[in-house]
Amino acid sequence: MKPIVPRQSLRATLTAVFMLLALGVVPASATAQSGQPTYLNAQAPISRRVADLLRRMNLEEKIGQTAQPAVVTLQGDCNWSGGELVPACMKHELADQHVGSVLSGGGQAPPRNTPKDWADMVNAVQKYAIDNNRLHIPIVYGVDAVHGHNNVLGATKFPQQLGIGASWDPAVSNAMGQSTAKAVKATGPMWNFAPVLDIARDTRWGRYYETYSEDPYLAGSLGAENVKGLQQSGQVAATVKHFGGYSEPQNGHDRSPAQLDMRYFQDTFLPAYKAAVDAGAQTLMVNSGAVNGIPAHSSHYLLTDLLRKSWGFKGVVVSDWDDVKSLQTAHHIAGSYAEATGIAMNAGVDMAMLPPGSVDGYIDGLTAQVKSGKVSRARLDEAVSRILTLKFRLGLFENPYVDAAKADAAVLGADKDLAVKAATESLTLLKNDGNALPLPTGIGKVVVAGPSADSVPNQNGGWTIAWQGIPDGVQDPGVTVYGGVRTLLGAGKVDLAKTTAEAVDKTKDADAAIVVVGEKPGAEGVNDSETPELAADQQDLIAQVQATGKPVIVVVMASRPLVLGKATAAKQLVMAWLPGSEGGTAVANVLFGKANPSGRLPVSWPKSIGDQPMYYQQLPGPNGGTSSAYDPLFPFGFGLSYTGYEFQGVSLGSASASPRSTVRVDVKVANTGKVDGDMVVPVYAAQPVSRIVVPPKRLVAYTRVTLKAGEARTVTLSFPMSRLAVTPGDINGAGTPVVQPGAYQVIAGDKTSDLTVR
Repeated sequence: MKPIVPRQSLRATLTAVFMLLALGVVPASATAQSGQPTYLNAQAPISRRVADLLRRMNLEEKIGQTAQPAVVTLQGDCNWSGGELVPACMKHELADQHVGSVLSGGGQAPPRNTPKDWADMVNAVQKYAIDNNRLHIPIVYGVDAVHGHNNVLGATKFPQQLGIGASWDPAVSNAMGQSTAKAVKATGPMWNFAPVLDIARDTRWGRYYETYSEDPYLAGSLGAENVKGLQQSGQVAATVKHFGGYSEPQNGHDRSPAQLDMRYFQDTFLPAYKAAVDAGAQTLMVNSGAVNGIPAHSSHYLLTDLLRKSWGFKGVVVSDWDDVKSLQTAHHIAGSYAEATGIAMNAGVDMAMLPPGSVDGYIDGLTAQVKSGKVSRARLDEAVSRILTLKFRLGLFENPYVDAAKADAAVLGADKDLAVKAATESLTLLKNDGNALPLPTGIGKVVVAGPSADSVPNQNGGWTIAWQGIPDGVQDPGVTVYGGVRTLLGAGKVDLAKTTAEAVDKTKDADAAIVVVGEKPGAEGVNDSETPELAADQQDLIAQVQATGKPVIVVVMASRPLVLGKATAAKQLVMAWLPGSEGGTAVANVLFGKANPSGRLPVSWPKSIGDQPMYYQQLPGPNGGTSSAYDPLFPFGFGLSYTGYEFQGVSLGSASASPRSTVRVDVKVANTGKVDGDMVVPVYAAQPVSRIVVPPKRLVAYTRVTLKAGEARTVTLSFPMSRLAVTPGDINGAGTPVVQPGAYQVIAGDKTSDLTVR
């Protein structure tokens, strides 16, 4: 039975924190001298500090380190109410249960959602934890900052990951990681549950927009750079998620089981996760679902044999939300919560993410499993050692607090230029019949219409302020398309239409209309859609405005490519993805020629609802029936520009290679138009004959190159042959991926060069 606790103000607790900081007083852990325990000695190697601290801990303290409750268990009624931190709630979790981590899930913020209040809250939680456990072990605080510090009012929101996939720009992904880490750390958290390295497959899935791409290499390279950016300062840990095979549930619904044959799983899904692990990610989060009948949280093969023994991952493996308990309640592979804790721990889960109502059961259950010998003490020590290593690496024993007085300045409105750059690079021009774009800045009158024309929530999507997006009535700053066009042209030239009838009537007297359509924000299961198409009323809006005969530019803001129906007839079509808080500036700049669109589709755009899953690496065969082969409305990698680009040649450093070699590729490209622009240069490889059925082509390298009008240049890229490895064997997919010898073709545009692998 949960105790009834009184509400108390944080004023006394926070005053104590500020006095300590002002006086330069720091925790005992930061004042280590030679006579103190090794774990308090900042000069000692981390491995020695961990070993010393571990041997001082009792069983209860060790098990507590593996628990990560949500912050709402420390607030209000110790359940879901939120509000102020309550000492009695903190005592139960931080002192009595010795928990090692706390997280703020989507929307779990302090009562006043400002950067300073975040810092005050995290400082207060940290101080209580340090002061109320005998070894003064700090907590590691986690948060889902997946497109900037998206939980905080006034923080700059970057494009969601799929938009970054459309940029094909690892450098901007890295820069976003750095910016996000700076904002997160300024407010107290030091563990970010990002990036997502799942592969886009099925637009019915509500988390489609959280992926980078349908292509393993493009996704992995962008995710790896984001990891490097997030961890560059050494103060924030990144998380690879959701390992593995989370993104192709069998029926398109989130957390539904997946059936992925071993060859497909190894060759297509795993490479992106591995790229982020190889980039140095310090933590990894597990897939909530089951793959081939085995819940990922119970898979010793996935979490130990593959991740630890084969890949050499040394960091912390954390469960997703309540997924240890789900082994009992949803998957039914455990008869009790206690048994579920043992299964997860023995599989390789080091820490459990726990909502209210799950914490005590987890701790009691794991305690029983260890005492009975079903989980060995050595395995528990292994998990705790990894968690302590993370804390030492982040410097938490020396610097557990942040300066709350600096939080607002560090976060509010920070790095807007980067957000505009990222959104601009993501914008993908799909149709420009008659070259009506760009619109002239000297245009007379423009109408801006559509449900997303003036909606900050719609352009940010889910995981913004709250889990499912910005709640009704909450104001978060941002530049909408209407606002961006007004700023560019002047208020007198822009008219906002709020209904279809108003849009039609105003467009008749205007020079052009910009119609912004798409989806409302959403996340996870709520955002699943069995009919991922543009709503009928939005299709009608486009058709009726186009019937005026005026130029109509359709801008789609959505979490996925939507089947367009009769809106396919749009003559000008731009995909803006979910461009974040500064998206309106980016859209205005592109539509009026201040920027040349350079986005390229990171996913395939389906023609019809039933064509799922869809991806360009669909395997060939004697297919029968209309559209049974790869038949998208717009293919992977497609995107137009205001200038013309040409591939003029491709050559290799050597015409032969070994399976372990790196291949150099020289590609001659040219800007054949009259406008400067950024050209995305993808390089593919094809294998004309293979004993294993392989895709017609696979992306092996890419780059972005800035070309002035009329400029030609040769760019050099390279790729390891291992990027073309496939799992050998028969239908059972036995074995590990290898590079097959034989003839290959390297492809850039319409140019090819032959390569022989010996």
